[in-house]
Amino acid sequence: MDENTPTPAPEIPATFAGPAAAQRRSHLLSKGAITGIAVASVLSLGAAGGGIFATATLVSSVVAERHTTTTAESVIPEQSTRTIPDFGQGTIPQYGGGQQHVPSQGETTTGSAPTAATDDQSAGIVLINTVVGFDQGEAAGTGIVLTSDGEILTNNHVVEGSTEVAVTIAATGKTYTADVVGTDATNDIAVLHLQNASGLTVADLDTSDSVAIGDAITGVGNAEGQGYLSAAEGQVTALDQQITVADELSGEGKTLDGLIETDAAIVSGDSGGPLFDADGEVIGIDTAASSNTQDPTGYAIPIADAIDIARQIESGVETNTVTIGLPAFLGVQLGSTTSVGGVTIGGAIEGTAAERAGLTAGDTITAIDGTAVTTGNALSSAIAAHDPGDSVTITWTDTVGETQSATVVLTEGPAA
Repeated sequence: MDENTPTPAPEIPATFAGPAAAQRRSHLLSKGAITGIAVASVLSLGAAGGGIFATATLVSSVVAERHTTTTAESVIPEQSTRTIPDFGQGTIPQYGGGQQHVPSQGETTTGSAPTAATDDQSAGIVLINTVVGFDQGEAAGTGIVLTSDGEILTNNHVVEGSTEVAVTIAATGKTYTADVVGTDATNDIAVLHLQNASGLTVADLDTSDSVAIGDAITGVGNAEGQGYLSAAEGQVTALDQQITVADELSGEGKTLDGLIETDAAIVSGDSGGPLFDADGEVIGIDTAASSNTQDPTGYAIPIADAIDIARQIESGVETNTVTIGLPAFLGVQLGSTTSVGGVTIGGAIEGTAAERAGLTAGDTITAIDGTAVTTGNALSSAIAAHDPGDSVTITWTDTVGETQSATVVLTEGPAA
């Protein structure tokens, strides 16, 4: 097989262990939950932490502590661990990267270990911190400045499930509130806009697609959610690569293709950050990595591909993969029991359309706007077909068997 030929991973559901500490839990917010369907407690994707980035539907608490050793047995306090499908030579594709020591500022490092990013590498790069869902969990990642008035390019999984997004300019330390312009969950791209931003330094992009195997590269990002940028050097090891990780709720594989493969030590929190070439120009967006600390493998979306998707988002036109703005949100939690002829809910989130309708735990939703819904996916699709501000009529059977109906206005949900 040619070294450039994509090699998909097996689509096997991920498994996970619970959080190591209970005081900083966040919620798993799936595509269903974004439209108001499912909530389950775990720690996972979107923030600092090695070996936990298995699917783009998961989010995690930021951890201030950093690794103190470089061994594969290093653990990050307050993080979960997970086992996900093996692919290639014993490596595991994970959004955001695997476990790796990140140096403190001023710390001496050797070899290819990450170092503090230089001023040039920090120009046009941002640190992203999000509040996740309705229980105030936190997550962190990286982004790239596209325009001087605050258009930011990042991975979808960095902001997915977020209800608040704050962006800090790496070079100045100034922090802005960010709005989600739009997202593409299929291709893992998101565009943000910083409120009241101006005069920002724009990242230097190379969209020529002239990347070659053996080229020297540097991955830069908010490694482990540390709050400053680190840089990891390496080289391009393959092009046009495909990786697949499993969605933990559905068990379906989520595939990214056309990726640049490198041997740089890309780690969690680097997601959305730049992959620089030897000229200091951005050729890709750091997106995924193996959890193998002895033989790191990182993956980046080519910048030309990312910019094409960003332009589609900025056009304001939705497609089968692009969502503009925030999705409509009903605000129900999926119940632990199943029913025939409807969707039993576990409760209604405070302040949402579901609560205003009077839905409570144990109720079974049977129809949206007169169309029957019998599964969580059907309910999710029915809500996803609407925009925030739309009115919908919900029909349900309450806990004593009476049929109820109410018309409510859908709110904005977490980022898709």
